Amino acid sequence: MNKVLITTDSTSDLSKEILDARNIKSIPLYVRFGDDSYQDGVNITTSELYDKVEELGFLPQTQAVSPGDFEAFFKKYLDEGYEIVHVSIGSKISATHQAATIAIELLETNKVHLIDSLNLSSGIGLLVLKASDYAISGMDAKSIHEKIIELVPKVSSQFAIKTLDYLHKGGRASGLAALIGSMLRIKPIIKVTNGKLDVYKKTVGKMSKALDVMIEDLLALKDNIDNSYVFITHSLADDSFEYIKSQLEGKINVENILEGHAGCVISSHCGKGTIGILYIQR
Repeated sequence: MNKVLITTDSTSDLSKEILDARNIKSIPLYVRFGDDSYQDGVNITTSELYDKVEELGFLPQTQAVSPGDFEAFFKKYLDEGYEIVHVSIGSKISATHQAATIAIELLETNKVHLIDSLNLSSGIGLLVLKASDYAISGMDAKSIHEKIIELVPKVSSQFAIKTLDYLHKGGRASGLAALIGSMLRIKPIIKVTNGKLDVYKKTVGKMSKALDVMIEDLLALKDNIDNSYVFITHSLADDSFEYIKSQLEGKINVENILEGHAGCVISSHCGKGTIGILYIQR
């Protein structure tokens, strides 16, 4: 039986500590400011990204992993004798999944098992951690692939957006919608539905109102969620993280309430202060 390796990409927003502890390998996407290209989480941090936006006055473009990058990435571990289970950012969100598919075809291998997470950020991360748990338990790659495919539609990912500036600058909200939203202090909650991002609910006023909506939604499902992991993932929103964590402690039976930090690719689309709660439903 081949050794099993779990791999993912940088948009899963898993910390270096988690990746290293579990021997999970991650390939970075890119952010570009004009002619300057950076690897997500490798040679640019989220804080540095926001500083550059302030300095330059425009958002970076995000760029998928290329098929060539994936081919080299997978080949390295195949040559080391691994069978790979790769959990990718959603195919409806990024071209990265298609690039991985092409690379596998170029390698002419049946030892890379590709999973379309239909998700982003810690929605991918949840699946990666479950895959890692199965690998640690001794499960083979094909069985892990089948198990994770079953979990994909059960992942619940929602994010409260603190400012509409990044959605506007990134072309995801018109100037008028952004202006009206700012004037009314609208805090939209974005949810991943069938692999796409949709506005789930809108709150008006303080950010805490949006946080309360997400907390209430989770607590309503508390007896019907996988009790391994819940992620509270944010883009430089420490206060909001502490608030949500304090509201959940003692109210849900979950082994690990984890803090996730949105990387550069995710943050460049949602903006500072964004925070989400992510979990798997049974």
